[in-house]
Amino acid sequence: MTRRRLEEGPAREAKAATREGAAFRLAIGGLAHETNAFCHPTPLRAFRRLRGEEVLAAHRGVRDYVGGMLDAAADLGATVVPVVDAEAEPSGIIAAAALRSMLDVLVDGLRGAGPVDAVCLALHGAGVAEGCEHIEEETLAAVRRVVGPDVPIAATLDLHGNLTAGILRDANLLYGNRLYPHADSYERGIEAVRALARLLRAEIRPAMALCRLPLLIATSTSDLDPVRTLNEVCADLERRPGILDVTFFHGFGNTDIAEMGASVLAIADGSAEAAQAAAREAAAAVWARRGEFDPPHPGAAEGVRQALAAVREVGGPVVLNDSSDNPGGGGPGDGTHLLRALLQAGAERAALGFIYDPETADQAHAAGAGATIPVRLGGKTDCVRAGLPPSWLRVHGEPLVADAYVKALSDGRFVLSTPMGRGMREDLGRMARLLLPAGPSPSMAAGGVDVLVASVRTQVLDAEAFLLHGIDVRRCDLVVVKSENHFRAGFRDLATRIVTADPPGLTSSRLRDFPYQRVRRPVWPLDPETTF
Repeated sequence: MTRRRLEEGPAREAKAATREGAAFRLAIGGLAHETNAFCHPTPLRAFRRLRGEEVLAAHRGVRDYVGGMLDAAADLGATVVPVVDAEAEPSGIIAAAALRSMLDVLVDGLRGAGPVDAVCLALHGAGVAEGCEHIEEETLAAVRRVVGPDVPIAATLDLHGNLTAGILRDANLLYGNRLYPHADSYERGIEAVRALARLLRAEIRPAMALCRLPLLIATSTSDLDPVRTLNEVCADLERRPGILDVTFFHGFGNTDIAEMGASVLAIADGSAEAAQAAAREAAAAVWARRGEFDPPHPGAAEGVRQALAAVREVGGPVVLNDSSDNPGGGGPGDGTHLLRALLQAGAERAALGFIYDPETADQAHAAGAGATIPVRLGGKTDCVRAGLPPSWLRVHGEPLVADAYVKALSDGRFVLSTPMGRGMREDLGRMARLLLPAGPSPSMAAGGVDVLVASVRTQVLDAEAFLLHGIDVRRCDLVVVKSENHFRAGFRDLATRIVTADPPGLTSSRLRDFPYQRVRRPVWPLDPETTF
């Protein structure tokens, strides 16, 4: 259990009182990465880095953390000072030079912004760099050194953050997702800025307390129990007088650092003891239901069998998600296990997205729509880092060799419609819709499986990319997506049923299979005798 010291003293109260009823200058920025330690290192070029007005252009009108911050600031009449926003697709440990470069840009941007009254950052909580197991601690410390002790700092965090005592040292307010899929990022950005305004007006004196659990959670959607009920526990605690916020963080089990896992963060008004009690109570509720997390899921062949059975039972579209090759958790996005199982099962009226394969996308564009081309699809990215057991090499499957019909081509540009990130512009580079023959005696005449091939590695969030290539998923029997849970926000209202498959892969829910080296033991479920 850890607590953040209350901001007290006449200087602090006088500073806040002078701002009551007045607009304030708010610096906004971000540095976010979800680090999968079992992947190759992440270089600087992997990050999308925006500065100044670019930050505003990318996030205005978008349902994400920064979009919420901007709308809240506008409502409050605050002057926004955009600094820098850096983010990369989940991947391996960040190169030390890359982290240093991004922190330097953030610090220089803050210094160049002039005096600000408050800072709000979009962070993650599971970022790891060479020589730094918690980049969020480094980021907040760097910002604190620039703005000094009296300027309040708030940050939004991903539900999968591995929170530690260090992250509380330099922040006044921390707000994390409650929902997975993260459909509440926009709202949490709003809450962070509004709380900063209340702090500046001396309406609240936030005290934060963190309760960490010896518990690793692979993946657990908030659409279903136990998380749905545990979020209700947190909401009930927030109804107590003086409790401002209670958030259950699932943690990210692929970082492989000493301090990783689930936790509860509580914020109380003026009482560290009240925050501590709320955090501990919610954590106890989480621990009591630990056995309900991450139920076992079938492999590729059985997952396809269950999905096709569901189609016969309830009709389409049934959604089959590939949880173990999820680019949103560090997976390469080019695994072939499920695709091969679909073809072998003779699936028809089926569509799969996305296979990350720039080489095949270029080949399809060179041949043109209407051509039939020989492909070696997927299985090209050995994203597992060196030093892991040989069994992890080629863990996502070999390339699929077949003749493919080029049905449609695009530039891969579309706008998300999902509640999670609605309005965000996506650019997946050259894309192709390929038709692959299915069945024991495959031929184009017999139909087959439509596969979307992308040139940028990312998970499927909604149906827009399918529409871009002429596929109305509502008319499909089976839709296969490479995503762990975020797809639910865009597909839950379309799917007649959702089936999860867990073939071998870097984002598998079978945590006991991972070759952990650094995580502090004992920890559940790696060590069933673990106590809390």
